[in-house]
Formats: sequence, C-alpha cells, structure tokens
Amino acid sequence: MRSELVIKQAVEEDVPLILFFIKKIAEYEKLSHEVIVTEEILKESLFGNKPSAEVVFGYLENKPVAYAIYFYNFSTFIGKKGLYLEDLFVLPELRGEGIGKKILLHLVQKASEENCGRMEWAVLDWNESAINFYKSLGAKAMDEWTTFRMDETAIRKLVLL
Repeated sequence: MRSELVIKQAVEEDVPLILFFIKKIAEYEKLSHEVIVTEEILKESLFGNKPSAEVVFGYLENKPVAYAIYFYNFSTFIGKKGLYLEDLFVLPELRGEGIGKKILLHLVQKASEENCGRMEWAVLDWNESAINFYKSLGAKAMDEWTTFRMDETAIRKLVLL
C-alpha cells in the first residue's frame, strides 16, 4: 500500500460521498437498477433523529478509496447485539492492497468494543474473491440459512390484508 490507510466515521456532509460509493457497489454487483436512494433519504436514514446505520470511509492520501456501512442487530439465541455489515467496497483499482481487510478489522474491533456476540454479512454467491477473502479470515458461510426479503410493495400489500 502506498501510504497508511486512515479510517474515518462519516458525518452528514459526507452524504454525497456515501451515495457515490453505494452506486459503485451496486454497479459492481450488477444491481444499479435497484438503487433508488437519494441524498435526502440518506441524510434522514443515517443522520436524522433515529439513525439506522453508520458509515466509515477508508482514505489513502486524503482520498476516499473504500467504504463500509453497518448497523446493529440482535440475536435472541445469545442475548446480545451483533454488528451487521451491509456493504464493504474498495475501489477496483486498489483491491488486493489490504484496504478491505483493514476496514473489516476496524469493524471487528468496534464489534468487540461494543460487546457484540457476532458479526454477520451477506455475499453474492458468484463473488468468489470475496468469499475466499472472508473464509481466509475465519468467517463461516451460513449455507443452511436462506435469506428472505419483502420489498416495500410486498409490505404494503400485506398491511392491506
């Protein structure tokens, strides 16, 4: 790596940068068509009265090169909160330089300090490099679980029943 990675917590003024990284990860995951978030939505969701998630950036030479968005969930089985990593993205031209690992380890440290019982995230099944990276760090795939999702339309339909 060229210089030391600096990890900073996002502030409200970073909303345009957060949106930039959301669009970049969506592009990488071939899901750009699903991005409907706006800066206004992000401001309210991340910095409003009841923030839903937090964001950190990785900077090299004062340039943002990576980001992670995470939030806390809860495990009834262990009775503790957990840290859920929603996104971890490093600019493609800088992958393989240890940036993603440093950000992940920063969040592992945060989970430890917050007394989290676990840390979880999802990986697209075709993303072999990410899968291999996470396994190399000791993470285990939860293959026996199937993720389910209801989008806003499904939620509204169900509420109307």
